[in-house]
Amino acid sequence: MAFVTRQFVRSMSSSSTATASAKKILVKHVTVIGGGLMGAGIAQVAAATGHTVVLVDQTEDILAKSRKGIEESLRRVAKKKFAENPKGADEFVAKTLSSISTSTDAASVVHSTHLVVEAIVENLQVKNELFKRLDKFAAEHTIFASNTSSLQITSLANSTTRQDRFAGLHFFNPVPLMKLVEVIKTPMTSQKTFESLLDFSRALGKDPVACKDTPGFIVNRLLVPYLMEAVRLCERGDASKEDIDTAMKLGAGYPMGPFELLDYVGLDTTKFILDGWHEMDSKNPLFQPCPSLNKLVAEKKFGKKSGEGFYKYK
Repeated sequence: MAFVTRQFVRSMSSSSTATASAKKILVKHVTVIGGGLMGAGIAQVAAATGHTVVLVDQTEDILAKSRKGIEESLRRVAKKKFAENPKGADEFVAKTLSSISTSTDAASVVHSTHLVVEAIVENLQVKNELFKRLDKFAAEHTIFASNTSSLQITSLANSTTRQDRFAGLHFFNPVPLMKLVEVIKTPMTSQKTFESLLDFSRALGKDPVACKDTPGFIVNRLLVPYLMEAVRLCERGDASKEDIDTAMKLGAGYPMGPFELLDYVGLDTTKFILDGWHEMDSKNPLFQPCPSLNKLVAEKKFGKKSGEGFYKYK
């Protein structure tokens, strides 16, 4: 009897797994909204792994710049991948580029796509307006995903009628090189959607990790408080920024110290993330503002991109 029961349970379990797998969406057609560094990077890796991609932005000039950047990036990849086969390198670049089309009209291209990945400005209202509009034109099966690094996925999903087909898909810069993707599941995200996005991430050659819709997800939730604690350590006069950077590189084995990393990421970007978290949970000691960071941002000293942050750059 016990044997029969085990066989029955095993059979039911296999059947359930097969049914769940059958329901998953195999993503082959992707629409990427936003032709900046992140959007172009996502479009590139999707096209390079056999997906058909439509890259969308506001103007043809932006899209031309995006396409040029993608081609340059692909040639760098191809040079390494096909080091002894120049013809293969050219074919790889040409084939990948042929899988990417562009458009300035998002609403007209989402009707037949499997997945929409948004990678536009980090502004809740702007993102919500975009998703609300696209929700009216996209097919019922289409999954919506945001590449946001700081905004609440649930707040974005609530602008649509497809909360069960909405999740976070957070890539890291530069997308062609960074292997990690954070897949963010809200309380409303269906298991079918979640598993479809895990499969899609793996198809891109990435290593997906799962996280609930918590501020900063995994990486930024751990990274930003660490960076801010380094700033506070310096603000208190406990150690200089140079010594803190040296200590973390030599003592913890990090490739960059916290102040070097802050300047690389952008002080304005870090402040934006921290301000958003503080607004959500003002009593959390990890989310408290940093006076020296605020001062530098007010002075337009954003880090490497502006020529000066915690350090000066030529």
